[in-house]
Amino acid sequence: MLTVNLEMPSVRSLKSQPEGMIMKNWTKGILVAGIMAVAMFQSASAQTIKIGSKNFTEQYILAEMYAAVLENAGFTVERKINLGGTLIAHQALVAGEIDLYPEYTGTALASVVKGEMSTDTDKVYTQVRDFYAKQFNLTWLKPSGINNGYVIVVRQETAQANNLKSLSDLAKVSKTLVFGGGAEFPDRADGLPGLKRVYDAEFKEFKQFAKLGLRYDALEQKDIDVANGAATDWQIGSKKLVPLADDKGLFPPYYVAPVVRQDVLKVNPKIAELLEAVGAHLDNEKMRVLNAKVETDHEESEDVAVDFLKENGLLPK
Repeated sequence: MLTVNLEMPSVRSLKSQPEGMIMKNWTKGILVAGIMAVAMFQSASAQTIKIGSKNFTEQYILAEMYAAVLENAGFTVERKINLGGTLIAHQALVAGEIDLYPEYTGTALASVVKGEMSTDTDKVYTQVRDFYAKQFNLTWLKPSGINNGYVIVVRQETAQANNLKSLSDLAKVSKTLVFGGGAEFPDRADGLPGLKRVYDAEFKEFKQFAKLGLRYDALEQKDIDVANGAATDWQIGSKKLVPLADDKGLFPPYYVAPVVRQDVLKVNPKIAELLEAVGAHLDNEKMRVLNAKVETDHEESEDVAVDFLKENGLLPK
C-alpha cells in the first residue's frame, strides 16, 4: 500500500513566513495529497480481470454476466470465452491465464477432485471448495440457484418401445442402443464409468459430439438412441424426448458458482459481492429460457446477459 506522509510545518516556521507563503505551502500540500490519493485509486482499479468460460452456450452467457457487472463497477475486463472443456478451463485458471470462470460443483468433484460421488448438495460443495482452496489457491464463491445436472434422455418412441422410465430400465436394453455424449463423458466418474458401476449399463456404441446441441440433432435424426443432456438445456422440455430418472442416485448436484483466484480476490474483494448477486437471481427455469434465446432465437450471448441483468436491477437501464 502507498503511504502518504505530509509533515505539518511547525508553529515557529509558520511565524517566520509571510502569510501568502503559508497559504501557498498549505495549498501545495493538499494538492500533492489529492494527486497521490487519485493515483492510489487508479492503481487499485487498473488490474485487468480476465474472465473465461467453457465451450457451450450457458457458459458464454454466465461469463458475459460476470463481465458486465464488473465493468459496471469500474473494473477493466478481458474476455476469454470458449476456452474448451473443464480441464482446459481449470488449467487456465490455475496458471493465471484467466482469473475466474463459472464451474459446476458435480463436474469439479468428478473431473478435478475425483472424489466419491454424493447426492448431498452441501457435502459436495464443501468438498470441492476445500480441495480447490488447499490444492490450487482458488476460491469457490456462493453457488447460484442453477443446478445443471446430467439428464439422460431418449426419444419418446424408444422409451415407449422399451418401457423406459429410469436408468435401471435403460440398463436392461443398453447393449442394443447407441449413446451420444461429450468428449469428457467416457472418462468421468459420473459418465460412462458411473453408468457401468451403478447401473451395469454398457452400450452398443459411443459417439462423441463436440457441442451439446449436436446430440439433440443426432437424436432427432436417429443417429443415436441415448444422450446425456443437462437440466438447463431448452430441448429437455420437448415432447419428443423422455428424461430418464436417476433412480439409484449416480449423479451429484451440479450447482454453478464463480471460481476465482485467491490472489485476485484478495486485492479486489468487491468481486465476490458482485458475482454472487448475479447467481442469486438465477435458477434452472430462467437459465433454460436464456439458453433458448441464444440457440433458437439466435441472439448474442452478451445481449442476452445484459438484458437479464437490467431486468433484474443488476445493471442500470
